[in-house]
Amino acid sequence: MSQPLADIALTRNDGSADSLAAHRGNVLLVVNTASQCGLTPQYAGLEALQKTYGDQGFEVLGFPANDFGAQEPGTDAEIATFCDTGFNVSFPLFAKASVVGAAKQPLYAALTEAMPDKRGDAETFRERLKGYGMTPNEDPEVLWNFEKFLLARDGSVVARFSPTTTPDDADLVSSIEQALAQ
Repeated sequence: MSQPLADIALTRNDGSADSLAAHRGNVLLVVNTASQCGLTPQYAGLEALQKTYGDQGFEVLGFPANDFGAQEPGTDAEIATFCDTGFNVSFPLFAKASVVGAAKQPLYAALTEAMPDKRGDAETFRERLKGYGMTPNEDPEVLWNFEKFLLARDGSVVARFSPTTTPDDADLVSSIEQALAQ
């Protein structure tokens, strides 16, 4: 990895500067999101995780991306309004940017390099996408919207979960609780 995760410059949804260094000491769940996806209802579960574990040093970080089926066509302002009115999202949202391919943002390049394999039913979901006539990405690329990377308090990537791993999934919740206990 050429640059430590904490040093990668990020831009918030409102245009302000951020980085993972600003979240150091917290357990982070980094999720690429979309407003018009069949998995969009996961926003409610992500917010529930934020509410449940936020006071223990846990944060969900949402990274909207329009890479999969053009399911995030809105502007950053439209995305923020959607998340606020539709799901009362309180966790940080970042500027819409690519999470796959040559144009992927540096954070996602580093995340996929650090943790190339994902847990969950990625193969089943990949086959379902093929059934819809789509050509899904192969690992280490992000497969679809709502893929999740879990980072420990020290900023290391400790787990990666497939898009269909819901926020209330026992393995995900257990992994969060283990990271919080460290």
